[in-house]
Amino acid sequence: MAGHAQKKNFSYKFYGQVRGDLFYNSRANAEIVDGLFHLYPKDKNLDADGNDLNATANGSFYLLYSRLGVDVTGPNIGKAVTTAKLEADFRGSGSNWAVLRIRHAYVNLDWGKSAVLVGQTWHPLFGDVSPQMLNLSTGAPFQPFNRSPQIRYRYTSGKGLQLTGAVLWQLQYLSAGPNGKSEEYIKNSCIPEVYVSADYKVDGLIAGVGMEVLSLKPRQQTTVDDRVYKVNERVTSLSFEAYAKYMTQDWVIAGKTLLASNLTQACMLGGYAVTSVDPRTGEQEYTPYRHSMTWLNIVYGKKWKPGIFVGYLKNLGTGKTIAGPTYGVGLEVDQVFTTNLQLSYNLPHWKLGVEYSPSLAWYGDMNAENGKIENTHSVTNHRVLGVLIYMF
Repeated sequence: MAGHAQKKNFSYKFYGQVRGDLFYNSRANAEIVDGLFHLYPKDKNLDADGNDLNATANGSFYLLYSRLGVDVTGPNIGKAVTTAKLEADFRGSGSNWAVLRIRHAYVNLDWGKSAVLVGQTWHPLFGDVSPQMLNLSTGAPFQPFNRSPQIRYRYTSGKGLQLTGAVLWQLQYLSAGPNGKSEEYIKNSCIPEVYVSADYKVDGLIAGVGMEVLSLKPRQQTTVDDRVYKVNERVTSLSFEAYAKYMTQDWVIAGKTLLASNLTQACMLGGYAVTSVDPRTGEQEYTPYRHSMTWLNIVYGKKWKPGIFVGYLKNLGTGKTIAGPTYGVGLEVDQVFTTNLQLSYNLPHWKLGVEYSPSLAWYGDMNAENGKIENTHSVTNHRVLGVLIYMF
């Protein structure tokens, strides 16, 4: 629905969707939002009789990702076109579900070739190349998934070149550390996350490369022998990505590969490990884990849309000897391989779809010399998802 507000030179477009997700998993999984946002299967957890406690099926039906939004176009500021977006769903935060949550809240100033965005929206690592699929994870943990407060500058030439630079902070999607997932590590760092990329866009083709830098302060103080010490700790990581997407009227073919380092704030596996400890103050030095993540997505059609998604990740370890605790997500996992087969029926304002997704994760023993996982064994989850979406 579009309309005009009483304020002069403002226009508003309201939109939204009602979404229902019905899912079944054959075993327990690392997940977000009580199974709605699936990542990878959990390792075996044997009871006293040798029975796997995680080999238990589960499923449910939720409408938490129904959403409402409004796009606003305002009066120009000089030569800049001003727009804004405000969008919310009922995901909540943490384990507080069915509570209103901000998804997007930003203003954008567009001078034609240059544009500045201030507010919360998709992390640039999510970008313009992401899988088309029914699962809410949208390819995670192989594809970065994150919306963050940011200041983003984008330059678009008339010849298909697009340059992006952004500084970002954390709010809903958080880095892992000694106190679990928390905003405190980047807040105490006083250095925002930094992202830069270069894209080429022409005739249905997008191709590009990007780089991300994250610098965190895991702790501010320690306690040794009942004595408290102020410490100055920091862990800095670099991540790189390359991606491409080709679109026609009937086909979408997309892929992305990342050398990811400590991207736990993007719903990915990663983290960091202690490499040394000061025996007097307890101050620690760290090294980040590195992971390789790659996915490919192919979707065909308009009304009936079959599609396939394949994702693979590998734990590349730390490259340094681990001398203390590790902090992160899925650091005990060596590899994850997921296939996703989907079929959706699409009408104006309606989408009805089903998806089958077998996912394998390999667990084993950590080699403290390099952080890699050895002596592995695999576990498998079979996930079936049914989705109904009404868009307005």
